[in-house]
Amino acid sequence: MKALGMNALLGVAAGSHQPPKLIILEYRGGKKGEAPLALVGKGLTFDSGGISLKPAEKMDEMKSDMAGGATVLSVMAAAADLNLRVNLVGLVPATENMSGGGALKPGDVLKSFSGQTIEVLNTDAEGRLILADALTYALKFKPKEIIDIATLTGACIVALGEEVIGMMGTDDRMKKEIIRAGEATGERVWELPLWDHYIELIKSDIADYKNTAGRNAGAITGAAFLSKFVGDCPWVHLDIAGPSWSTKDKPYVPKGATGVPVRLLIEYLQGVSEK
Repeated sequence: MKALGMNALLGVAAGSHQPPKLIILEYRGGKKGEAPLALVGKGLTFDSGGISLKPAEKMDEMKSDMAGGATVLSVMAAAADLNLRVNLVGLVPATENMSGGGALKPGDVLKSFSGQTIEVLNTDAEGRLILADALTYALKFKPKEIIDIATLTGACIVALGEEVIGMMGTDDRMKKEIIRAGEATGERVWELPLWDHYIELIKSDIADYKNTAGRNAGAITGAAFLSKFVGDCPWVHLDIAGPSWSTKDKPYVPKGATGVPVRLLIEYLQGVSEK
């Protein structure tokens, strides 16, 4: 990762004694040579917020900030168990976000794997940093589409509550099929806009982009940031900050980590497989 210049991922990891990983899995169930579908999941194994430290209350739940990464691992395993006729690549950038002496500081500028520079205004907006390098790496596989899954923003919970996945992206067909899959599985999604003016909000005076645009439209500007690292590839972002963790038992999901949106994505991939 250091040799490749994945400085966004390595920057987040710099405060931890635990070395970061970029986990890469491939499943080849489709036609030989057919372009894969890429799944990229945020794997923050513990998020203290870094120097921009989170409040102590509920920080214990930040062990669940790897829910997007867990989704990717689970979907890859389920796709293989079901012998789905698709080619998949799964990527999970995995690290802690800690506030050690070597930690990333507000005001630092990182050069990402894509070559684009990022001004770090808030070290607690770290998920988009590790995803930036993983999304860029996913393009090496020449995927036909990319879906990223992340507990990205508390702002998404403010907007949609704890039961609904926030969805943004660049491909209408993908979004329509994901909505259908969500309705079929009970893991419902709601699309938020990703218009051009949101991109203006993440532009930096001293770098290409800044990693936060403040409170307003926080879920959208987080997705706007990620959109700058997927090139022209069809892409959808699923913000699962709300439904990834439940504070109460549900009929078939005990309280705690829920596994959202594994069922949704398997339903979506079954549709791709059948086509």
